[in-house]
Amino acid sequence: MTGITDFDALRRAMAENSEQPEGPARNARAEQLLGEAERLNIPLAVIEALGHQLKVYNYSSEKDKMFVPFARLLRMWDERPEDFDEYEAHSLHWVFKWVSAGMLDQPHVPLASVEKWLGEMEHRYRLAGHSERAVRGAEFSVAAHVGDVERAERAFAAWLAADRDTMADCHACELHGQGWWQAERGRDAEALQLWAPVLEGVYSCAHEPHTVLASSLVPLLRLGRLEEARAHHLRGFRLVRTMESMRGAYADHVEFCALTGNEARGLELLAERPAYFTDEGHPRSRLEFLSVVALLMERLCALGLGDQRVPGPAGRTWTARGLAAHARGEALALAARFDDRNGTSYVSERARARMAQRPLAQRLPLGVRAVRPATAAGPGAPAGAERAAGPAEESGPSRPPGLPGLLAEARRLSDGLLPHAVEAWAAVARAAEGAELDARDRAEIADHEAMGLGPQGAETFERAAELYEEAGDPGEALAAHARAAYVRALAGDVDGAVAAVAGPYDRVLALYAEGGTGIPQAAGVLMGRARILMRRVQETEGPLPQRVRTDAEAAVREVLALVGGRAGDDVRLAARIAEGHAMLAELAARSGDAERGAELFAGAAAEFVAAGLPWFAVEYEARLAGLAHQLGDLVEAERALRAALEHGGTHLEPVGRAQLHLQLAEVVCGRGRGGEAAEHALEAAHWADAAGEGPTLGAWARHQLGGLLVRQGRWAEAAEVLESALADLRADTHGDGVVVQTQWWLGDCLSELGEHRAAAERRLQAAETARHWPEQHDHATLAHLAAESLGQAGLPADADRAYARAGELWRSLGNVHGLVRSLRARAWLALRTEDGPDAARALMTAAVEECADALGGTEDEESRLRLVGELGHTHRQFGDLLARSAAEDADDDSIRATLEEALGQMARAVAVFVSLDDGTPPHARTGAELAAGWLETDLGRPAQAAARARAVLRAYADTADADGGADETVRARRAEAEQLLQVVEEQATG
Repeated sequence: MTGITDFDALRRAMAENSEQPEGPARNARAEQLLGEAERLNIPLAVIEALGHQLKVYNYSSEKDKMFVPFARLLRMWDERPEDFDEYEAHSLHWVFKWVSAGMLDQPHVPLASVEKWLGEMEHRYRLAGHSERAVRGAEFSVAAHVGDVERAERAFAAWLAADRDTMADCHACELHGQGWWQAERGRDAEALQLWAPVLEGVYSCAHEPHTVLASSLVPLLRLGRLEEARAHHLRGFRLVRTMESMRGAYADHVEFCALTGNEARGLELLAERPAYFTDEGHPRSRLEFLSVVALLMERLCALGLGDQRVPGPAGRTWTARGLAAHARGEALALAARFDDRNGTSYVSERARARMAQRPLAQRLPLGVRAVRPATAAGPGAPAGAERAAGPAEESGPSRPPGLPGLLAEARRLSDGLLPHAVEAWAAVARAAEGAELDARDRAEIADHEAMGLGPQGAETFERAAELYEEAGDPGEALAAHARAAYVRALAGDVDGAVAAVAGPYDRVLALYAEGGTGIPQAAGVLMGRARILMRRVQETEGPLPQRVRTDAEAAVREVLALVGGRAGDDVRLAARIAEGHAMLAELAARSGDAERGAELFAGAAAEFVAAGLPWFAVEYEARLAGLAHQLGDLVEAERALRAALEHGGTHLEPVGRAQLHLQLAEVVCGRGRGGEAAEHALEAAHWADAAGEGPTLGAWARHQLGGLLVRQGRWAEAAEVLESALADLRADTHGDGVVVQTQWWLGDCLSELGEHRAAAERRLQAAETARHWPEQHDHATLAHLAAESLGQAGLPADADRAYARAGELWRSLGNVHGLVRSLRARAWLALRTEDGPDAARALMTAAVEECADALGGTEDEESRLRLVGELGHTHRQFGDLLARSAAEDADDDSIRATLEEALGQMARAVAVFVSLDDGTPPHARTGAELAAGWLETDLGRPAQAAARARAVLRAYADTADADGGADETVRARRAEAEQLLQVVEEQATG
């Protein structure tokens, strides 16, 4: 049993089906409902069911099914037009446009049939008295599709010139079509100008701004307006993601990813919609989709990723290379079918041009999570997609071939402390396999191999020391022993490292005194010892013991005393001096002298830059920025961070770049530049992903970015970013406070976007976590917000329970304002439920009593004023609630009694607001006064109503008039008071 026994039940069922997601299930239900309508034996029921079927087919992937129900409707119209009511007669003519477009999108429908149908549409519109605007728009679509530019331009002009009437598409859809043609003809700026009212929300409909946002992506990229393009992608993809009928717009978003270096994001989009590869109900959008699939796959092949697994049509495993060939072949076969139908080559030319596009932006970070494809590295290339340039790209001569050339290049890099020296020595080691090398060469190879091993390099450093001894360089051997000791400290054995470095320290001082080694070698040992003692400083938690500080500082000053004034042009010695000053800076900061620490870090960074080693300055500029931030000097913090990014240049590792951008985001946000802060957070997320730190640092960056977008009111973008962040945020990694804040922000976004059920879910999730916190204010707030969302989602019973829970929490916190507002909200909900006016009245009465009780117990004047205001608003809402509760079908005496009670509450509200007199604008009082005035008119008391209107006008007598700068509320209050006076006058004269 379906339960459909009458026309009203059928209409309810069709309305419910219309609210279901697009797709085959909704279409199947529409087909069932048509059968039910036929059993009712009511012609209009069948007409409405056919119209419903047409609508769901049109908004699905089964658009090819539209033609049968439309043909039946048209036949019914021709045979018995009197069976159609006004709405269904209008709808029949309206869907002519859908059917004409639908024919054009099906290559099996002959072009002659399309043209014939266009003539039929024009004839029927003329008979019905409609403008030719919709007809000329349809003609334009035909001409544009086949590539008849001259006819298209004529039809386009005629379309715009014809009068708009009830058959014209909505403004939003028309502007989309007009802008699309401008972009198609290469007039991107004009297209965006036409689309502006849709993008700004002036015009909208079921499919707009969805398609305008998608269509604007490539024009924006071509114009170099990358920030807008990114925003339109994040905002627009959210709109089309769940709409099955929008495969063409979905394809635009995949295309955007392929053209902006976001191939990984493009793959994720393909994986979300596997049916789009094969759904055949709308061949034109399938052609568009397959064309951009080919574009994306060929882009992956160009990156050396042809063998990567990719999502594709079900039934087999796909690689990028295999899917590229498949999608191109399918797309061109479809295009050929259209061209055979049209008698032109235009569709194929457009498809080939789309597939042949080159990237319009090499890198456009989106801020959302994406698993990056592993870029294939060429021979000798550094691992990772975004590593800095290799040795051959440094300044200086290009690397000569052969082992001697590799040795020379490696020594040039290591002697100059240039980046990639370790990689250069690794290349020497590979080239030297099986070759005869002297002990010095082998020592340097081992030395740099150990440097690349980090904390695991101690044994290799010891082997290097033996080779330096064999080569006759005892000073460098001792320096290698010191480096071995230091890496032991890095591995956590600081005491062992101190003991291990003692011997080399004593021996190198004696050797240097005898002239057996030079300053660089001696400085190497002394610096190794200083670094070890600084590790003890760094590992000390809490206050720094005096002995630890004294030992470390003495070791550092010993290095500076040895090297100071002797560096000359030796960059290695200059680096020792700069590093020594940086160590003193750290000691000062750890000892509580942040200002001295900042000064020394600044000096150390400047010394590295002066020595031609700016990449070494990065760490200390970042430390300087942290101290400057701590000291409240945001200007200096920002300068230091920008300098760090500049000095790091191409040598800065992705994770370091991410961290610097995150710090800079915090600093510039603190300086009131939220938009710029969002840009840095975006960069941070991008570089964290590039470093393989997406689930950790990247998630934190996305959390920060989402919050910054929320502050700017960029709700759709923020929602995409925050949802992406939540996929990786973990309480044990990032802290449950971060998770809760992200869910909170996301709930705010979803609420603003009208996704109230989803907003409630996020807020309830956040509240559940906050429930376990010692301080319960956040728990109460989130419970209250979740209740709001549940109410807006049409779930009053759930909302009432959530408000009741919030009320209990507010009461336990002693927060009267939260408690009162939860009671008022529950009263309004009760009015919509079976509990009805009595329950609503009881809840609102409780809210008034809570205010009154709290007022009796407060002595603080500021708190008293806030409570008085809350009481006034509660009386005002009580009056509104009573007025709305007056049942229209009740007897006159009952209605009058309810209105009298409502007026009493309004009068109390006015009195409370009058007593407030806290110097704020009287908007609350005048609002209540006007509400009372309207109730006076309903009760037949024109004199009292007029008195209230005049009281409002007097309240604003000294406020600038509407032309002189009065705010919007003042103008609205005056206008309403004048309107009330006019109604009173009409009542008096009537």
